[in-house]
Amino acid sequence: MRTLGLGAATGVVAAGAALGSAEPVAALIGRGTSPVVAVGLAVIDLVPRPVKDFGIRTFGANDKVALLTGVFVLLALFAMACGVVSLRRRWLGAAGVALFGAVGVLAAVTRPGAGPLAWLPSLAGAAVGVTVLVFLAPRGAAVGSAPPASGSAGPSRRRFLRLSGVVVVGAAGLGAAGRFLENLRDVARERLSIALPAATDPAPPLPVGVDPGLPDLTPFLTPEKDFYRVDTALAVPQLSTDGYRLRIHGRVRTPLTLTYADLLDRDLVERVITLSCVSNEVGGVLAGTARWLGVPLKSLLDEVQPEAGADQIVSRSVDGWTCGTPTSVVRDGRDALIVVGMNGKPLPIERGYPVRMLVPGLYGYVSATKWLVDLELTSFAAFDPYWVQRGWKAKAPIKTFSRIDTPRPLSGSKAGPVTVAGVAWAQHRGIERVEVRVDGGTWNTATLAPVPSADTWRMWRWEWDATTAAPGPHTLEVRATDRTGATQPERRAKPFPDGATGWHSVVVTVD
Repeated sequence: MRTLGLGAATGVVAAGAALGSAEPVAALIGRGTSPVVAVGLAVIDLVPRPVKDFGIRTFGANDKVALLTGVFVLLALFAMACGVVSLRRRWLGAAGVALFGAVGVLAAVTRPGAGPLAWLPSLAGAAVGVTVLVFLAPRGAAVGSAPPASGSAGPSRRRFLRLSGVVVVGAAGLGAAGRFLENLRDVARERLSIALPAATDPAPPLPVGVDPGLPDLTPFLTPEKDFYRVDTALAVPQLSTDGYRLRIHGRVRTPLTLTYADLLDRDLVERVITLSCVSNEVGGVLAGTARWLGVPLKSLLDEVQPEAGADQIVSRSVDGWTCGTPTSVVRDGRDALIVVGMNGKPLPIERGYPVRMLVPGLYGYVSATKWLVDLELTSFAAFDPYWVQRGWKAKAPIKTFSRIDTPRPLSGSKAGPVTVAGVAWAQHRGIERVEVRVDGGTWNTATLAPVPSADTWRMWRWEWDATTAAPGPHTLEVRATDRTGATQPERRAKPFPDGATGWHSVVVTVD
């Protein structure tokens, strides 16, 4: 068993050497070519939709950390197996390490926009990993036998530990070098140096009372650190304004290419808009509101003059992700923007710096491309974007949604007045009414806070007189009605394929 452990350790050391040596090569070639990242991105693309939904629902903003952790764990187990196999057949163990390298190569070269050298980091890492495994693997030892004695064909246990330590330190050093080289690409310092111009058309001041400021109630404007993030980017793109280009092409009469400076030189508008993710479950928190600064997308379309039948705008991220937006929606008068600023500052890097897209009233997967570099006018019949290829609907207006923020689920309350409050949204239609009921009784109309426009969520509150409520659990439910007169349905439905529905409810206990 001691030899078995030695073999497993050999495999792990070889895998560590492979990954460490691949990092500086990947840093020189470009993000997304690191073997772990490339394989992780392939997993995101290939796993069934229910698995993706489970990951978002379970891990939320930490879904990418969970995915990378899973990849590392599986790699470690596979590496242990390779090391153990190499005790009897060294060539077979080495073939296992080479196989993982081949998987990394395949994952890297099949990414959208993969460069001509995308294969090199995984190949270089695999070569180092195979070399280390062959060099360290005990020779002539059968599984279950005693470790080879000093002076035998293989290294002694003490020598193995010494050599393994050298390899581990070297791999860690190479990995750190890779991280250093990656950080040289980091655009955080560049972002801090940018002074955005003032909006030609600024957002009006927020109405008095837009945010009641109640304990546990979501703030009207979402702090940057709390703004939700759902995307497929394991390695956040570091897209510099130097050399930035936004192409607008396809089925247009006059193609256009804009630099970052070109965008800042245009008439900029500022709007307060709520964004919401289609993955948001009933009662979920995948929504946020901010001040956005950008160029009206309609004005850009007017310049390029879309051809008849170009009913879809396909937007592309620098990492190849695609999304499709109805051309008619962008041109119907709403504040669809090519965004350069958020809450008075350049876009945060994880929110799409330096340029992203935003269309009020549509879920993000059909409207909110981050790290935007390309807009192609085409048709829905001609192209299915990333999530549509995976079964989600091509057109996805945001559904009417309401949520109870306070009291918290399973919280306790004294008999007496209880403030029930939360948020509701129906972007671009606006919220007309919010109602609350207790234990399936009569619906009660909540008080609505003022809003700057129909493109934001709306705070609401209702005072529940729990004086006469029986001690024990009580169920609070909420529903909202938008300005078209449509009330959100009671029946609960999962987010797939075009957004969740259903009334949110919480159970509280009256003492």
